[in-house]
Amino acid sequence: MAGSTVPRRQLGRHLRELRSAAGLTLTTAAELMQWSFNMLQRVEKGQVDKIRDVDIRELCRIYGAEPEQAKALVGLARQANAPEWWHAYGDLIPENFDVYVGLENAAKKLTIYQSELVPGLFQTPRYTQTLVTVGRPDDRAAEIERRVQLRIKRQTLVTRHTNPVEVVVIVHESVLRQVIGSRQAMVEQMRALIDASRLPNVTLQVLPYEAGYPTGAQIGPFTILEFGADSKGHPVEPSVVYMEGFTGALYVDKPSSVEQYGRAYRTIQGAAMDVQRSRRKLRDLAEEFGREH
Repeated sequence: MAGSTVPRRQLGRHLRELRSAAGLTLTTAAELMQWSFNMLQRVEKGQVDKIRDVDIRELCRIYGAEPEQAKALVGLARQANAPEWWHAYGDLIPENFDVYVGLENAAKKLTIYQSELVPGLFQTPRYTQTLVTVGRPDDRAAEIERRVQLRIKRQTLVTRHTNPVEVVVIVHESVLRQVIGSRQAMVEQMRALIDASRLPNVTLQVLPYEAGYPTGAQIGPFTILEFGADSKGHPVEPSVVYMEGFTGALYVDKPSSVEQYGRAYRTIQGAAMDVQRSRRKLRDLAEEFGREH
């Protein structure tokens, strides 16, 4: 099974959730498909590299999946086993089916470097609304609000009381100085980042302008997702590097590539302000944005 395992793992994850929601055991669902128990279990674990469209559609029928979701899962099943999976938005998989959110929900740790925007997990509603409104000028107000609320809902991954995801994040200073919406909106955003930085599961640092390019080369935003370990200390799933583009997203799970991004993050981290200095920087910026001009 050469190539990226991300499409297969996401397909298996969604099928497992659908089966559970339908109240079916693995044994019952396998019997309805005329499959063996092991076959369906391997599909749900992302260990089968080729599944027929007809089989995905039949599973979706058995589980009572919505037509749009069934279409998305067929699209996942069709993805080639490329070493790095480029998911073009709206290509094979409907645009409103967010592949990344499923990965994020399953992750135990997120390591984020952001040089463009405040990470979605820490955006205020006003910050998000400005981005969505500008980025989707033809959408109706209700659709814009829906998208804003979906992003805000994702933030419960960080703030929930039970098993919150661990987030280690570095934000470039340029991100913090961009005015998104208004100066007052940026005051709110800085304060929200300060509050987030105090959470026990969040480590937030700022990379100052003075740091230049710590890696020796320009590097764009990326997120490393880790999924925890089993009782023997082995990873439950391979780690994944996620990079979002304008027309799609790149998912990389080749171990050597993931480690390369890990090294890059550690290099950037070494050049970033420590947590306390970063928090002071955020406070200074909040005051700066709050001044009358």
